[in-house]
Amino acid sequence: MAKIFSPRIWILIIFLFLSLLVIDPSPLNSGIEVKQVDPNLAGGIAGISPGEKILEINNAEIKSLTDFKTEIDKFAATPQEVTIKTSEGTSKYEITSSIGFTVDNEMRIFASDNLKEGSTLLEINGQSVASPEEFNKIISKLIEKKKVEIVTEKNSYAFLTAGDPGITAQQAKKSNIEKGLELSGGTRVLLRPVSDEEITLETINNIVDVMNKRLNIYGLADIKIRPARDLDGSRFVLVEVAGATREEVRDLLSKQGVFEAKIGEDTVFEGGKRDIPYVCRDDGSCAGIESCQQLAQEQSQCTFRFAITLSAAAAKKHAEITDKLEINFSSSGDYLSKPLDLYLDGNLVDSLFISSSLKGEETTQIAISGPGYGTTEQDAVTDALANMNNLQTILITGSLPVKLEIEKIDTISPIMGKEFIKNAFTAGISAILIVALMVFIRYRQFKIVIPMIITSISEIVIILGFAALARWNLDLAAIAGIIAAVGTGVDDQIVITDEVLKRRDINLNWKEKIKRAFFIIFSAYVTTVVAMFPLMFAGAGLIKGFALTTITGITIGVFITRPAFASMIEKLVKK
Repeated sequence: MAKIFSPRIWILIIFLFLSLLVIDPSPLNSGIEVKQVDPNLAGGIAGISPGEKILEINNAEIKSLTDFKTEIDKFAATPQEVTIKTSEGTSKYEITSSIGFTVDNEMRIFASDNLKEGSTLLEINGQSVASPEEFNKIISKLIEKKKVEIVTEKNSYAFLTAGDPGITAQQAKKSNIEKGLELSGGTRVLLRPVSDEEITLETINNIVDVMNKRLNIYGLADIKIRPARDLDGSRFVLVEVAGATREEVRDLLSKQGVFEAKIGEDTVFEGGKRDIPYVCRDDGSCAGIESCQQLAQEQSQCTFRFAITLSAAAAKKHAEITDKLEINFSSSGDYLSKPLDLYLDGNLVDSLFISSSLKGEETTQIAISGPGYGTTEQDAVTDALANMNNLQTILITGSLPVKLEIEKIDTISPIMGKEFIKNAFTAGISAILIVALMVFIRYRQFKIVIPMIITSISEIVIILGFAALARWNLDLAAIAGIIAAVGTGVDDQIVITDEVLKRRDINLNWKEKIKRAFFIIFSAYVTTVVAMFPLMFAGAGLIKGFALTTITGITIGVFITRPAFASMIEKLVKK
């Protein structure tokens, strides 16, 4: 046994074992598991975690994504029209899982896209509303909450939801290999920065950083954003979003992401370092939960507050605008007649009342506050902290440094992804069998064919292990790179075999023959690596996976699998 398993073969075995450990193949793993949970919706508040396998939803067994979708669709809220009477007039609009606004203790409306901020709520569908308790009572009858019971292999969860519980699912993972867009489905967008100034790497990195934060705020899952560059030196941003349609991604990425704070129609300041040089974050002395209160039996509210510093120019503009406003007096405090409205891409994010003490004041220190809600006080705290973090992120990031144009957009369905996997697997097995047949025809010896097959399969396993460890996406380009790497491996194995089986140069010993073979192999290796480097930038990096996988594959082959194959051939052929 010791004579057969040389050190080089043991190295191959160790790498194979480690690769299988990293890949963690589970071909028999079945069922549906949680892919993502929205922390601001019912599922997230209930504590369900990604990766948990779903067994039942409301006593219905879940065996497929169709079963999951059927049960989740039952919680969808039915659209209905409401009539809201306020101090500013009467409005009608359609609602589903939310009334579309919130009120404070004085019944003033805020966080609404349909009603005027700061107006007083009077009636809902003809019913008089005089207190937050009456408001919540009417809403609980108007928007019915349904009970959800989810059983996973780890725990069981029960909660109420007025609509989508915020849980997405996927087929249970059969390995740790990350599937790329072509295999999982989604949308890929290539964005070109547009600016009169030179687009530097720093600009691209800033864009990537802002977009990561912004797209996460919009709630999209599985977002991958990275810089890209073509052979001409032009810089791009490559965005891949799984599970999103072409229209959704186009709408989000065509916007620059402008944050504005307005008083009426006047812009006071914008997000970013120019107007807001400092935002308090992760500091309990100037950011945190200010207070909590019980609104109703099953609803709590907590208020967050954090400090920001305005630039001198923004502070001066704030003073000029507020100096013209009147003061409204009330039992809850004295505020200016117009609130500070926060907008993101033209959409109202929040509306904040301005203390009368700030009228005409050129102050650089401003406190930003906002609410969070939940069925319990802890849930309300969690929601308030999440809202505060999102708002802080928006204020810090501001708008993108430059505008972006969509250069190319591709959408791939999950059904096509399954076909790609099937075809790639079939092509790989067919290639190995055909190569084995050709090698047998060439050498007429199974003791040469079998080590070649073992080495080729080992090479694929180790490449996949490295990809799983590095969290590479296995897309079509990467699969092509694996095939190319294994193909060069077969070439090298034939070179080694031919050198070993040569009858001429009888004076050369085994070590010298292997040395000659590896001189050829290393020369080919260096040539291939040099040829692959330009491909990492060709097509704005869209075939970067092919180049990286090929380089990784041939490197693994030259330093791990080829030496092991040479040792096998030496042991099996040597007489």
